[in-house]
Amino acid sequence: MSEEINNREYRQRVLKELITQLHNGKSVEEVKGRFAAVFGGVSAEEIAQAEQTLVANGLPVSEIQRLCDVHAAVFKGSIEKIHQPSDPSEIPGHPANTMKRENEAIEKLIAEIRKVIDQSSGEKDVETSLSRLAEIDCHYLKKENLLFPYMEQYGITAPPKVMWGVDDEIRTQLKEINVRLKTTDVSHLKGQIEELLAKISEMIFKEESIMLPMLLENLTQDEWKHIADESGELGYCFIDHVPEWSPVVRKEQKIVRQEETSPGVITLPTGVLKTEELVRMLDTLPIDITFVDKDDTVKYFSQGDERVFPRTKAIIGRKVSNCHPPASVHIVEKLVEDFKTGRKESEDFWIDMGERYILIRYFAVRSEKGKYLGVLEVTQNIKPIQKIKGEKRLVSE
Repeated sequence: MSEEINNREYRQRVLKELITQLHNGKSVEEVKGRFAAVFGGVSAEEIAQAEQTLVANGLPVSEIQRLCDVHAAVFKGSIEKIHQPSDPSEIPGHPANTMKRENEAIEKLIAEIRKVIDQSSGEKDVETSLSRLAEIDCHYLKKENLLFPYMEQYGITAPPKVMWGVDDEIRTQLKEINVRLKTTDVSHLKGQIEELLAKISEMIFKEESIMLPMLLENLTQDEWKHIADESGELGYCFIDHVPEWSPVVRKEQKIVRQEETSPGVITLPTGVLKTEELVRMLDTLPIDITFVDKDDTVKYFSQGDERVFPRTKAIIGRKVSNCHPPASVHIVEKLVEDFKTGRKESEDFWIDMGERYILIRYFAVRSEKGKYLGVLEVTQNIKPIQKIKGEKRLVSE
């Protein structure tokens, strides 16, 4: 056993050395030679641990990211596949299967783009094909917002950071090429286009040979089900139909975090907050919020520093019609009635108050089944927003 452990440690150490050597300027061919001599095969887990250790030892993620395509080319073909008795990636509707289906569609589009360029089918055909490729953003969004969080929960933090950085490089390159195609001949962009397509292909390899095996090794079926259920909200890339996956989920698989059962904690569908966190969060928003329930009773108001209209705790439990002057109460009652009947879902008002320009918005609040629960009033001074021009992409000093 000790020999096996020591061998594993040695392999990881050499793996880290190879990445570092690439970072220091050695050629891919030089590294490949040593790689072939030392490794008969290397697991996705070992690659992840090597990257993780490099980050922990101070090597910036951006540096590993810069080498990502290079060391992926070195590792390619040498990563042993992790087989399971029943491969979930072959199950229709399973997120791993969906990702592979999307990758197949992406590879097909890449082949079409290369064919169009090689055959010189026309500037418009190339532009159309590359414009379609922009849909790949949906694929990356699911990965970054659904898969990466689970990897991080299991302590796998370096690979998501590196992959996300490359995803953004792909997005930027694709956007730049699509813009340049409007004014530049395809012949002048062939090199950039091929570099982009190669980078996308390498990302497909990393997803299927490194990321998915790690996820399949760690995630419970319950967690995969959560991912499947939320995938539809972000959409699908280049595939039309994703069947519903309905596995038998054992109750004991559900992970219950300790904070969810702690005193003073509010469990919401999209998170868990302490009461103080929720209160301070609502009071920090640059808006006033007031909620009136289905019985027209004031239930809550926020207490931010930039309050527009005065509120006191005495209004809690008061009928909303009694909170307005007699001259305007009929407007309030009509608006609430329209919300209750479903005639309206929202209404806006705005008032010029000199130094402040006040936007008052009312929204009907309904249950998932459409049942009326009350009305939300949101008030904000929008004069500072009206002054915004141009862009701001840097942090203020």
